[in-house]
Amino acid sequence: MKKFDTKVQHLKYKVLREVARHEWNDTLEENIIDLPKSIIPGNIPTMRCCVYKERAILSERIKLAMGGDKTNPNVIEVINIACDECPVGGYEVTDVCRGCLAHRCEDVCPKDAFTFDENHVARIDKSKCINCGLCATACPFNAIINRIRPCQNACKINAISVDDDFSAKIDNDSCTACGACVYQCPFGAISDKSYILDLVRLLKKSSEQGSNIKVYAVVAPTVSSQFTYAKLGQVVTGLKKLGFCNVTEAALGADMVAQAESKELAEKGFITSSCCPAFVAYIEKNFPDLKQYISHNLSPMATVSKYIKDHDENAKVVFIGPCTAKKAEIKKEEVSKYVDIAITFEELQALFDSRDIDITSLEEGTLDNASYFGRIFARCGGLSEAVAQGLKEQGFDDFELKPISCDGIEACRTALLKKSKNLLDANFIEGMACVGGCIGGAGCLTHSPKNKSHIESHSKQSIEKTISSAIEKYSN
Repeated sequence: MKKFDTKVQHLKYKVLREVARHEWNDTLEENIIDLPKSIIPGNIPTMRCCVYKERAILSERIKLAMGGDKTNPNVIEVINIACDECPVGGYEVTDVCRGCLAHRCEDVCPKDAFTFDENHVARIDKSKCINCGLCATACPFNAIINRIRPCQNACKINAISVDDDFSAKIDNDSCTACGACVYQCPFGAISDKSYILDLVRLLKKSSEQGSNIKVYAVVAPTVSSQFTYAKLGQVVTGLKKLGFCNVTEAALGADMVAQAESKELAEKGFITSSCCPAFVAYIEKNFPDLKQYISHNLSPMATVSKYIKDHDENAKVVFIGPCTAKKAEIKKEEVSKYVDIAITFEELQALFDSRDIDITSLEEGTLDNASYFGRIFARCGGLSEAVAQGLKEQGFDDFELKPISCDGIEACRTALLKKSKNLLDANFIEGMACVGGCIGGAGCLTHSPKNKSHIESHSKQSIEKTISSAIEKYSN
């Protein structure tokens, strides 16, 4: 069975699994030095030039699995020793160049950066090149390419640069923790910090005799597109075997948000969504004048977590989803009091296997809290549909909804730019930093084209057909 898209994800998973396994058994501290050898045994390198470098990198991965650099506020970190194989980047002339007579590359270059050798083959003077790309567009042979690093190409907000040692460097003031670079780095040199140890310790503490702690799992609706080798109900049962007292859909929080956000929209006339933490961070960092329009509602994760804690003073809440930015969101003052820990689906798989829980062998539990509209928050466009339904159910028939669903941070930028210039013909911006929405999150096990259909199928199976009925049922 295929659980992950890439070998990089599988390596990350193995580290998380072994760190968690030792923590369950109270053997982590005594085995920490030998962990790299247990993860990659033997003396033959499998990925790098030598086994010693492999183990040195593994040691850094283990640190990230144990919470990473406590002095770095960002949840995304660079493993410098692993980041040494990518070209620095920039436009280069390849051997496809035919030494033609037209020299269109030279004609369009605004900085006179082109020279030609004795065979008329083009050369680019890097000291003059400004990476405008005009030459690549003009070349009839497509002989000029931009060797941009995968992480830089993935980061659409230009938060990644190259440090003096040629490793990737993240600008924390710009980074929104979306994790696009994490998923796209082919060496796994960029990763998100894990709080899996905090979760294992919390679950162990809740299981102690006399403990009154109850640990709730709040699961993102994207879960229906993950763990497809098993049934969704088996995932629910697996969570309870890990020690969670209850499993609640974050989609129920989405129902609550859709109801409140549609009312807020009708009252204010224009708002931007607050569900995607990376989108919210992008506005705060790049469009501060538009912060006033961000919905005042908490995200679905925080909303349903608040409800849980309001009704159970002994509750500890753990969010499980596809999003690395959620790990940053729970550090916010207005959210941290409701959500204690956030992990990804990658980490949940590692947790199952650290306890040798084969979810395919379990009976099916139930996950039927939310409505169709709450569940479709997982894909781009779902929030706008849910807001439309919220307006309808609350009688705001005279309000004309004109939404724009932004699929990926580049689309978000375009919409926000138009709004900043009063050129946007819309009154609601649904912002999703990841392409496709949450189903494209960096913490997913897989990023299959089928994920959207899985979400749609799961949503249609909802017992509650309206937002208000889902909220009412849960409240009772």
